[in-house]
Amino acid sequence: MDKVEIPEVVLNSGHKMPAIGLGTGGSPAPLAEQLPPLVEAIAAGYRHFDTAAEYGTEEIVGQAVAEALARGLIKSRDEIFITTKLWCTDADHDLVLPALNESLRNLGRHGRVLSERVGQVYCVSNYSCAKLSTLLENATIPPAVNQVELNVAWQQQKLMEFCKDKGIHVCAFSPLGAYGFRWGTNAVMESLILKDIAAAKDKTVAQIPQQRACTGKEAVSPDGQYKSLEELWDEKI
Repeated sequence: MDKVEIPEVVLNSGHKMPAIGLGTGGSPAPLAEQLPPLVEAIAAGYRHFDTAAEYGTEEIVGQAVAEALARGLIKSRDEIFITTKLWCTDADHDLVLPALNESLRNLGRHGRVLSERVGQVYCVSNYSCAKLSTLLENATIPPAVNQVELNVAWQQQKLMEFCKDKGIHVCAFSPLGAYGFRWGTNAVMESLILKDIAAAKDKTVAQIPQQRACTGKEAVSPDGQYKSLEELWDEKI
């Protein structure tokens, strides 16, 4: 399988984040069956994985990175950008650091324990303009990324403009509208306009909104299992 080079975005922290990531929160497969596709994804060129303590996939993502390193698919763990999330049940002041440290251990990042003043890239998820304003008024370190649902059927233009003005990058989850999931919508994948565009360009319907998000300067974290990067990233669209 040929490796695809994915463009990166530069965050306000100075870190670089791959513009396409692979979400691990929607897979119905048992954890043991998720390891081979994740390693295959790394071999294909994926360098950004999205997980969370609540998803129960932190350990399997960490195992995939370790196996990729052992097989020579990557030279260093630092080649992989991993997004994980503090769950709301651990948002109490005394629970935050222990929960984050547990996530690091799950991901195999032993010896890289967080302190109150040292971290990697600080991000938020599902923050509105009002919540971001409150955060920016009180935070010592501004968030680098706001991960929100974003697709052609739910464009959130006001939030996009606010984040752009504040130097906060937007990462889109559910770029296909979580199609096929019980909480999802059919408005993207069954859009007659997108079907016409895909037919005219000889592409799949899924390629159009995901490529649009990337060229629109958002990062994209698709739902569910591994999809080939050749399908997700096509500069000809």
